Amino acid sequence: MKRFIDSPIRNDEEQGRAALVERLAAQFAERAPRHDREGSFPFDNFADLREAGYLKLTVPRTFGGDEISLYEFVLLQERLAYGDGSTALAVGWHLGQVMHLRTTGKWPAATFEALCRSVVKNGTMINTFASEAASGSPSRGGRPETTAVAVDGGYRITGRKTFSTLSPILDRFVVSAYLPDEDCTADFLVHRSEQVSIVETWDTIGMRATGSHDVVLDGAFADVDSRLTGKGTEDGGGWLLHIPACYMGIALAARDYALAFARSYKPNSLDKPIATLPSVQQTIGEMEILLRTARTLLYTAADRWDKEPLERTEMKPELGLAKYTVTNNAIRIVDLAMRIVGGTSLSRTNPLERYYRDVRAGLHNPPMDSSVIQTLAASALNEGSFDR
Repeated sequence: MKRFIDSPIRNDEEQGRAALVERLAAQFAERAPRHDREGSFPFDNFADLREAGYLKLTVPRTFGGDEISLYEFVLLQERLAYGDGSTALAVGWHLGQVMHLRTTGKWPAATFEALCRSVVKNGTMINTFASEAASGSPSRGGRPETTAVAVDGGYRITGRKTFSTLSPILDRFVVSAYLPDEDCTADFLVHRSEQVSIVETWDTIGMRATGSHDVVLDGAFADVDSRLTGKGTEDGGGWLLHIPACYMGIALAARDYALAFARSYKPNSLDKPIATLPSVQQTIGEMEILLRTARTLLYTAADRWDKEPLERTEMKPELGLAKYTVTNNAIRIVDLAMRIVGGTSLSRTNPLERYYRDVRAGLHNPPMDSSVIQTLAASALNEGSFDR
């Protein structure tokens, strides 16, 4: 019988990539407890991802990448998170931003090509560091306190960025900065240098191995060509579906663990496993409703984004709904799985304990629940009305 996790696979090419990722996920699952316990960055996982060609999946074929669709991106990220949520979320930012740059053309063509070729040849990764302690999430619209001052040949950038996922491994990244002389905000491509340091602040309840430390820039130099245009077409932010895909993968892992437990655990008060109990079957059924509803929304949104490029800017309510539903349902699925397994699920040696902590991080990834609700409300209120 086909496994539920395999149900979105549509063709042999996707099956082949899914099988590769499943092998990686199995290895990462073995390492995850140690990295979670230590709060250490999984350099070993990223070496394996590079060797497997995972880092170039969203790079355009023109530059040697695989140029996968959003649907397949979601498919593979979900499967990777089944093994290790931290690694999946972290690499998702790199893959997603490359996809975003591919579809929008936001960067100068030569700069984007150089990045892509370095990803393919050297395993280079990228992320954007925009969050700050004072301004909060960039999705809330706060002006960065990081500043960029024009100097001969470029800019000197000074500031401190928080939630800088992948910071231990990146040799280049994008930062947002305010230009006082121009009274505007711009993005800059910055390379690691002596003027860039990492303060290891990331000590959290969940997603402990994403390396989301603070990055401090003390007059870091960015040349004139490293000021990014910020222009290009809009894509509705479809690439952000890598976030709910990660939490869907964690929920699937929790569900499968609970199912295996229910099928095998037989207390001495019963002559059959607890899976035969109506109360346990009720809980499993509740998990399935949450899981299948959320997963349908996720894959439907990704598929439509791929097939209807002209409608992408109008898809924000649908994309936000997918993230909202997946994240909140995933939290509930893990909770129900723990109820089936019982008190042992609280043990540090039980993976459900880590899933429980990791899955809650989704509430703090964009778009936030309140923003999604407001977007949906605005969409409804802006609809044209029928004449009566």
